[in-house]
Amino acid sequence: MSNISRKQQTQKRHRRLRRHLSGTSQRPRLAVFRSNNHIYAQVIDDVAQSTLCAASTLDKDLRTSLKTGGSSCDASIAVGELVAKRALAKGIEKVVFDRGGNLFHGRVKALADAAREAGLKF
Repeated sequence: MSNISRKQQTQKRHRRLRRHLSGTSQRPRLAVFRSNNHIYAQVIDDVAQSTLCAASTLDKDLRTSLKTGGSSCDASIAVGELVAKRALAKGIEKVVFDRGGNLFHGRVKALADAAREAGLKF
């Protein structure tokens, strides 16, 4: 049995992923972080080292509309739509998806599908 915690395993997978993923100004990186209680999404330009826009289940406009807490697929869908809307408002249409070392499944997949539906291309 491994002595590495689940969080460390996720971080290790994320480092392995990031070798191949990088956000540019033409095609920034849509990075997803999933905690037990919330989900966060940022659109990042790695060349300029800046976050262009972000959304999470902690946003004031989302928190009031969410019936459940921030740890459901419905919450992830709302965050995906919001981050896509904010990115499109800034003129960003194409992104590189960074699942943050998590499996592309469940809440992460729900966020990605919602962002695609809202108009982001990746």
